[in-house]
Amino acid sequence: MWDDAFPSFLIGLREGLEAGLIVSILVATLVRAGARSRLPQVWTGVLAAIALALSFGAVLTFTAASLSATAQEAFGGTLSVIAVAFVTAMVFWMRRSAHSLSGEIKDKVTGALGMGAGVLVATSFLAVGREGLETALFLWTTAQAAGESAGPLTGAAIGLVLSAALCWGLYRRVLRINLTKFFTATGAVLIVIAAGVLGYGLRDLQEGGVLPGKASYAFDLSGSVDAGAWYSTLVQGVLNLTPAMTVLQVLGYGGYLAVVMTLFVRGVRDTAPKRVGTETAESAEATLTATQASRRRPTWLVPVAVVTVPALLAGAAVVFGRPKPAAAETVAVSAKECGKGFSAPKPGRQTFQMHNTGDKTSEVYLVDPATNAVYGEVEGLAPGTTRALVATVAGGTYAWRCVPSSGPAVTSKAVRVSGGGTTQAVVPVSEQDLAGPLQQYRSYVDKGLATLVGQTRTLAADIKGGHLGKARADWLTAHLTYSSLGAAYGTFEDFDQRINGRADGLPGGVHDKDFAGFHRVEYGLWHGASAASLTAPAQQLATEAAGLRNAFPHQDFDPSDLPLRAHEILENTLQFELTGDTDEGSGTNLATADANLAGTRELLTVLRPLLTTRAPHLLPTVDADIARLQTLLDAARHGGTWTSVAQLDATVRAQVNGATGQLLEDLSPVPDLLEIRKSA
Repeated sequence: MWDDAFPSFLIGLREGLEAGLIVSILVATLVRAGARSRLPQVWTGVLAAIALALSFGAVLTFTAASLSATAQEAFGGTLSVIAVAFVTAMVFWMRRSAHSLSGEIKDKVTGALGMGAGVLVATSFLAVGREGLETALFLWTTAQAAGESAGPLTGAAIGLVLSAALCWGLYRRVLRINLTKFFTATGAVLIVIAAGVLGYGLRDLQEGGVLPGKASYAFDLSGSVDAGAWYSTLVQGVLNLTPAMTVLQVLGYGGYLAVVMTLFVRGVRDTAPKRVGTETAESAEATLTATQASRRRPTWLVPVAVVTVPALLAGAAVVFGRPKPAAAETVAVSAKECGKGFSAPKPGRQTFQMHNTGDKTSEVYLVDPATNAVYGEVEGLAPGTTRALVATVAGGTYAWRCVPSSGPAVTSKAVRVSGGGTTQAVVPVSEQDLAGPLQQYRSYVDKGLATLVGQTRTLAADIKGGHLGKARADWLTAHLTYSSLGAAYGTFEDFDQRINGRADGLPGGVHDKDFAGFHRVEYGLWHGASAASLTAPAQQLATEAAGLRNAFPHQDFDPSDLPLRAHEILENTLQFELTGDTDEGSGTNLATADANLAGTRELLTVLRPLLTTRAPHLLPTVDADIARLQTLLDAARHGGTWTSVAQLDATVRAQVNGATGQLLEDLSPVPDLLEIRKSA
């Protein structure tokens, strides 16, 4: 559950800090100024924002709807800019208030509290509302991905509680300091925070297509800074500074900070403190009291209203916006009726009920008949069964292709959809398309196995001759050769267990009679075993390597394995090598990770032509990820030795894990892009 909880914990901590810092300073300001009567206005704004976020989450949950990516970014960016405007106004109000407070605080502050109730409500509402909407959207998407796991909600709750505790500590601290210094110090802090919010908002507006320049970066430190580390999360949460920022973000951040901070500091220095006489204070206090009396209303009215209104709006959205199951088209699937019942759908996300009316299990694809690009699919639809197919429909031509388990494929009559923008489709891949890459990779593996046979024989000879120091170096050379062939391990059958098997799961562990291969020899070489005791295991390893080389040309290498291995090699690296789980004493897990990366790079080389035509933007991103991870691994190599995983600096280890995780995420679309789909 922690795997599901941790990302939500980070987002809860970050969003909670962003919202809580401004609110805690605002509350402390009012309390220190003796204006506790104004606190309900702040809490009304906070309550309204929480109600809006919860209502938004309810709408997402009960209608299965979500904002488009561009709309979400544009909306968040707009709220950010508005929030900066209100925070800036509050900062300068604080500065003016600081100069009017020189006598008894309670008597002097009444005339300085010129900020109206609407501004207090709006400031706290915007500070919490923007983060609340982001958190609701994030939690909804992660909860959907996690299924029944309670991890996302648990992680977010812990993060929010921790952020609240940090903000409470700030609040308690500022209550004990000089009020004039407090106004000045917190004003400067809020300007820095607002500059970060502005930069973040400008980035959102760029992502939403409102502002240009989203690809024009002023700097990109993602290769040297781990964006997933706790310290990065803290900096991003408090200051909204990220490892990569666009030119517009930097200009907005720097320009706002320079102009507003200059005006703020100049006002602090140049404006002489003004004493407010008792009569003036009493007059202002009387005026305020009279105004409050004239606007007297039940204290429960506003809080109830700010909760009820979003709830009613959410209820209306659920009632009127929930998709109606009856609207889904039922489409027949069979050799004779493929596509029967299909009419031109409206643009947008559509659900089709695919009913197999034939007597054979079928694959079903929604395709562009001109290019064979696939928009949606259902695999293994059995006779007499119905399953839903969900696809996003945009302007273009659509048809159904039914591919029975035996017999020819059938394509329905095409329909034309007008308008609706564009949608992404996948150009299908056949076994013939993968035949060339498969042959190239088989040749690569065959050469690697030939090299492995010679290297394992050298290792066995070293041990037989008692040259254990040389054997350690030759062991690593041979093991890295084998590790670089990772995409073929599914083809190696039982040879893989005998050559590179682990002690995990064996009754006797590292002393079990069935523990064999590279890791058995590694354990002995680095734990003081004698040459005599290692001769047989080393010779057996050389024998198994030779047997694998002889068997490989005749082994069945499924072409569909190639796309799957693109990310599976590094999944195993993250699970075994980067945890130190497979280290039996040599401390060379990072060397193995390096070999796995080399194997991944070789695999992507043979798949590159297919990926370039289907996802032209994927490979440049992956290449950058590989370069970043390679740089981190190279830093752990010192001639012929490697830093062990256990001895890595905590920051470096987090960077290596983060870079591997990012590469895995960017490689994850490959299996879907290159999945073999039947077309005949």
